[in-house]
Amino acid sequence: MTVRKNQATLSADEKRRFVNALLELKRSGRYDTFVTTHNAFIMSDTDNGDRVGHRSPSFLPWHRRFLIEFEQALQSVDPTVNLPYWDWTADRTSRSSLWAPDFLGGTGRARDGQVLDGPFARSGNRWTITVRVDGRDYLRRDLGAGGRQLPTRAEVDSVLAMETYDTAPWNSSSDGFRNHLEGWRGVNLHNRVHVWVGGQMGTGVSPNDPVFWLHHAFVDKLWADWQARHPRSTYLPAADTANVVDLRDTMRPWNDVTPADMLDHTRHYTFDTAA
Repeated sequence: MTVRKNQATLSADEKRRFVNALLELKRSGRYDTFVTTHNAFIMSDTDNGDRVGHRSPSFLPWHRRFLIEFEQALQSVDPTVNLPYWDWTADRTSRSSLWAPDFLGGTGRARDGQVLDGPFARSGNRWTITVRVDGRDYLRRDLGAGGRQLPTRAEVDSVLAMETYDTAPWNSSSDGFRNHLEGWRGVNLHNRVHVWVGGQMGTGVSPNDPVFWLHHAFVDKLWADWQARHPRSTYLPAADTANVVDLRDTMRPWNDVTPADMLDHTRHYTFDTAA
């Protein structure tokens, strides 16, 4: 069984294997297909039209499936590799271990945001940004620029306390757990982290930055935590809702996956018990 660990607890060997699997997916071209898919959905998901991956109830099951597919791709390179998660309520600064040169590398330089250290620096010719929104082909970050702060544990707990999964109009103006976790309402959890990292993480091609996967693995863990806390609450809406994915509707781009299929993460992986 796949066990997703807190990145802060990874051994040097686990970090090395994870990084090497990422680099191999990138070298083979498989990595960029995930970037392309994510960008296509974030561009097409709108508040008043058909929406699947973002601004909608299926934000959480869609990304759960997306992460499972990516994790399986990593494991096709190295079966020992699992997706770690980044608990940004605990590892809150640019000096945290995930930004070290032996793992994800650090923030970008002031003049252009280019990441200069670590395995994903452009200088190594192993991480060229090919699916991009501008002409720059290097990984960019601007960690915590402008005094931005990552979400706190208290803010997370306030969102986990919400009993209702989602509400009409089922978009970025909705109340409920999903939208507060996604970050369009209230304390803003998920979206705020993308902005805090900056660079490509602030765009539709955010998976270009490997931290995307660690961030979303933690968002997924928070959904699992919410499910455990509210066993009588479930995915909404149930049926016959325009423009969104109901409980048993198929989620594009897959032709055989519904939100209902994604409710039990333990069929695919578990999380460690690290704080």
